[in-house]
Amino acid sequence: MNDFDELPADFDELAWRLGVRSITVQREEIIADGGASPDAPLTQAAAIAVLANPWAGTDTQADLAPAAEQVAPVLAKVLTDRLLDSLGPASAIEAFGKGAVVGVDGELEHAGALIHTPYFGNIMREMLEGTSVLCFADGRSGPSASIRVPMWHKTHATSRDHYQTIDLRLTDAPKADELCVIAAASTGPRPFARIGDRRTDGAVTTEILKGLTK
Repeated sequence: MNDFDELPADFDELAWRLGVRSITVQREEIIADGGASPDAPLTQAAAIAVLANPWAGTDTQADLAPAAEQVAPVLAKVLTDRLLDSLGPASAIEAFGKGAVVGVDGELEHAGALIHTPYFGNIMREMLEGTSVLCFADGRSGPSASIRVPMWHKTHATSRDHYQTIDLRLTDAPKADELCVIAAASTGPRPFARIGDRRTDGAVTTEILKGLTK
């Protein structure tokens, strides 16, 4: 940021200045499951940013906060914008999740620094009109990484009908000194969800295990 004299024209330019080299959007429509078609297709999408690891070359005592506060809100903005472009207005989105993958030269904490603070989650949640804590996946990998990102209801995290995942392949990322940050969302529950919820569960304890073996 210090190398530029003028403010960026938009958040995409700002993301580029902060080290983002690519943004990919994956969108999937599930129109049938189990040989039947639900009343409405379930549409899922994920937006993936690949960026230079701002802490590359630092040690495990480095303060992660300054870069996280600078980079994470911008990532949340540009990725959530892509979700809204892909899935429609926030009112059409019912479930969300997030993820991060760090290259092999980085720490797992570098991935966490960009998605596990309010600087990412609060921005994404506000833009999608949610109230739930965002569920997540994170890890370390080399290029062509795969990650399964979980999602749940944006205002009722314990709604089992909305527990779902989206599978992503990150093609040429992350390189050893890079990070991938992911925002994911969907328009509804799983097709034909029917396993009940906490509101319909009976009391279940270890008592149900008694008598099942000698």
